[in-house]
Amino acid sequence: MLHPLQTRRGRLSTLFCLYLTEGIPLGFTATAIATEMRRMGLGPAAIGGFVASLYLPWAWKWAIGPIVDVVAPDKFGRRRAWIVGAQLLMVGTLLLAMGVDIAKDLTMFTALIFVHNLFGATQDVAIDALACHVLPEEERGVANGLMFAGAYAGQAVGGAGVLYLRESLQQALGPQAALKASFLLVGASILVVTVLVSWRLKEPPYPPRAVTAGPRLAQIRREIGKFAKDTFFAFIGSRAALLAVAFALLPAGAMALSLALQSNLCVELGLADDQIATMSLASTVISALCCVAGGHISDRFGRRKMLALFLGATAVPTAYLAWKMQAAGWLMPVALDAKQRPPIPAGLVSALWMASLLYAVPQGLMYGVRTALFMDVTTPAVAATQFTAYMALLNLSIGLSAKWQGWAAEHWGYPNTLALDAALALVALPLLLGMGKQKLASEATGGGLRDQERG
Repeated sequence: MLHPLQTRRGRLSTLFCLYLTEGIPLGFTATAIATEMRRMGLGPAAIGGFVASLYLPWAWKWAIGPIVDVVAPDKFGRRRAWIVGAQLLMVGTLLLAMGVDIAKDLTMFTALIFVHNLFGATQDVAIDALACHVLPEEERGVANGLMFAGAYAGQAVGGAGVLYLRESLQQALGPQAALKASFLLVGASILVVTVLVSWRLKEPPYPPRAVTAGPRLAQIRREIGKFAKDTFFAFIGSRAALLAVAFALLPAGAMALSLALQSNLCVELGLADDQIATMSLASTVISALCCVAGGHISDRFGRRKMLALFLGATAVPTAYLAWKMQAAGWLMPVALDAKQRPPIPAGLVSALWMASLLYAVPQGLMYGVRTALFMDVTTPAVAATQFTAYMALLNLSIGLSAKWQGWAAEHWGYPNTLALDAALALVALPLLLGMGKQKLASEATGGGLRDQERG
């Protein structure tokens, strides 16, 4: 009897389900929990800091990779051991976080969710390593598309799905018990994949490990040191690669409508949980479809040209919402329990809906194109190392954006924050002019890279 990883359909469905477990907790924390935090009275700065913490562990995947590679038991499965272990620990940290009073002890709650995402990032490294091992070259394109689709689907389940159920749970259990039940639902969703998919993984044989002297900890240190050295030389190996570092650290277009600021506005403008869920679900579906379309468009009309267009386009709905909020006089965050809470201006909710849905189009279009661009400028000799570093910088940029936007909303107001976010969408565009495709590995400079290319 064939096990799933032996067939094309089995490989694709397995990787889809594994990426589902990455999206579910992210959607839950970044959408459902961020919404609940605003209803509890937490301000945009606190929520922005929390959302920033969700992405920071993913910026350290480069340090996790050597550990996953070196410390991997063949008996249980090199990748299965890490995937199953990480998923169980993700569920465990969710259960611990469930018992924390978010409003009274946000620091402890954030710390637990940070650790939860650290295990999520570890799982991601192991899943990607498994994919590299089991996927033949002709399946990698469709497999990556399905993996990202699985992550989007997971975000919809953990975010919109939980918000849709929230009202029913509150009526049946009460507010506090309903919140705890949502943690259990998310944990159960991950466990279903663990039991039905991850635990049953049967990996093809791996090539024997190279025999190295010394303890495992020393091996890990050597691997991390090698990663740092290879990445440094790869980054300075060409003008395009060096510009890509700055490009990765700068905002990927306007970002406020994809982070916590959107959830804050939804709550302040009186949207119910099911309305916020519908907005989140619609935005996710639009972005997922446009992610696929963006790749096709960029292949036909040029990667850098289309990416510049898509990134610039994210500024349009963001600036539109800034203008509508300024015109309506909704400038600063308003506490939900304020005694003299102003009436919600007519048309502002519609403007938020329009801006959010329009934003989802270029945001989805640019997503896959941006990733492909980093592949273009990656030096083939150290492709995995350099590309992982770029992805780490992208996650760091997302976290920093969430942090400053929350602070700015409280100090400068929503219209100014949105306007600045729209302006920052254009800052990185000139860098695209110098980021031509890295055609030959021999273009890279630095003795380390040249030695590897010869090897």
